[in-house]
Amino acid sequence: MSETEFERSADYVIVGAGSAGCVLAERLSADGKHDVLVLEFGGMDNSLFIQMPTALSIPMSSPKYDWGLHTQAEPGLGGRSVHQARGKVIGGSSSINGMVYVRGNAGDFEQWREQGAEGWGYADVLPYFQRAEDCLYGADAYRGSEGPVGICNGNDMQNPLYRVFIEAGRETGYGVSEDYNGYRQEGFCRMDMTVRGGVRCSTANAYLKPALDRSNLTLQTHALTTRILMEGKRAVGVEYRYHGQVVKVRARREVILCASAFNSPKLLMLSGIGPKAHLQDMGIEVVHDLPGVGQNLQDHLEVWVQHASRKPGTLNGWLNPLGKMLIGVRWLLFKTGLGATNHFESNAYIRSRAGLQYPDLQYHFLAGAIAYDGSSALKGHGFQVHLGANKPLSRGRIQLSSGDPEAPPDILFNYLSEEADKQAYRDGLRLTREIFAQAAFDAYRGEEVSPGPSVQTDEEIDAWVATSAATAYHPCGSCRMGSDALAVVDVQCRVHGVANLRVVDSSVMPTLTNGNINAPTIMIGEKAADHILGKPLLPASTAASWQAPDWQHRQRESAARRLAP
Repeated sequence: MSETEFERSADYVIVGAGSAGCVLAERLSADGKHDVLVLEFGGMDNSLFIQMPTALSIPMSSPKYDWGLHTQAEPGLGGRSVHQARGKVIGGSSSINGMVYVRGNAGDFEQWREQGAEGWGYADVLPYFQRAEDCLYGADAYRGSEGPVGICNGNDMQNPLYRVFIEAGRETGYGVSEDYNGYRQEGFCRMDMTVRGGVRCSTANAYLKPALDRSNLTLQTHALTTRILMEGKRAVGVEYRYHGQVVKVRARREVILCASAFNSPKLLMLSGIGPKAHLQDMGIEVVHDLPGVGQNLQDHLEVWVQHASRKPGTLNGWLNPLGKMLIGVRWLLFKTGLGATNHFESNAYIRSRAGLQYPDLQYHFLAGAIAYDGSSALKGHGFQVHLGANKPLSRGRIQLSSGDPEAPPDILFNYLSEEADKQAYRDGLRLTREIFAQAAFDAYRGEEVSPGPSVQTDEEIDAWVATSAATAYHPCGSCRMGSDALAVVDVQCRVHGVANLRVVDSSVMPTLTNGNINAPTIMIGEKAADHILGKPLLPASTAASWQAPDWQHRQRESAARRLAP
């Protein structure tokens, strides 16, 4: 393409001002040597419902801030189509998510390395987690305190139920961790959230907005990127639509896709990069046959185990107009109180069965009984735990639904298509009931509301999960990092076989981490920035990670057998 065909240009063109895109915008523009253009389809994040942590369910379900994507009918979920909330606003999903900050287990990153992501093992990535963090608890061998991302515990577990949950874990024999994002993930612990000063600390707040006064950084909102512009197998720019106009922008150095696990593979395929047969079916000219684009799609499911509470003081007591008004007024005036937390203030990581090297089950404990998106709540007082099987074997895919850039992608996760994934929820429910049966809960524990005492057998649990499980909003893997035939990017996030093109977002993860994926996505942005700029990588960490002794493996196996029908 000739220079006259481009309306604007930049050294780096970043598609998507989301969790990773905001990181790159700040890091690539920091030295003033490079012009950086960020294209974002959404708008600004000025809404108080975005900035107020407790209001998280509002932007998550708002068409203004959410892409409104849905899966195809999922066979493992009884044919249900599942809403996949993704942020359509600066900060991306970090502006509409639950603000839960979980790095994952050290073993997750060793798994990445073993699957071909050399240089992304635990020792390699830990320094980049630390570089991102402004941790309220202070810095140590595992934590950073000088980074952009504020991390705290919200209200410091002022509601006693959060400590009751941790004590129940101790009584069950799982142990307590001082910091699940530090030396030991396994066990019960207070939970981290990306909140600073009572306000959501999205990557827009942490990275992008502080950098926008730089003359070499430009943010273009309401820009729908429609395709990557190619010269042979070299990316030279992108095309986007802005208020009905088609604009072509030249990338003098690189095009970097940070558009999500859904939209990054979609853009590659719209540009002729992807599985040859599928592109031909869509009537798209094949530029580069890359069969792994859109494959390896993964997500976490979760179910809610709810109990009525025999004592008042749960969050359900605030779910009335007056209670909500008081929460909002206090937050507006002081940025404190129940408005300044996501309410997930304690959590746990345990193994569903013996023989696992590290945990595969995650718990988010809530001192109330209410749906994650706020759509329903228990009448009266209650509490719940969100149970997720975090290392699923089921794999799905992303395809184009048409060649129209405005058409949503065709999404299928194939949830629960593997028997091992079903078994993890069977074991998980039984172990959860054991936790709630501990003496620590005696003063609070009322009847089990969900799934209820009638759900006992494997078949009954399977049916409950199929009809009740919801996404945890952790899609990843659709542009997998590696070196084999189905890998999409190399270990520097460069698209295989295409020059000057990278993907930097959750889509490059080889496998799901054991926890929420916003923290790993931020880390990917931090590490990719050094690769892009050609900087020396941060020195590998020498910090060790905790491994459970063999007797604990046997103990958990005995518990699962005892609780089985």
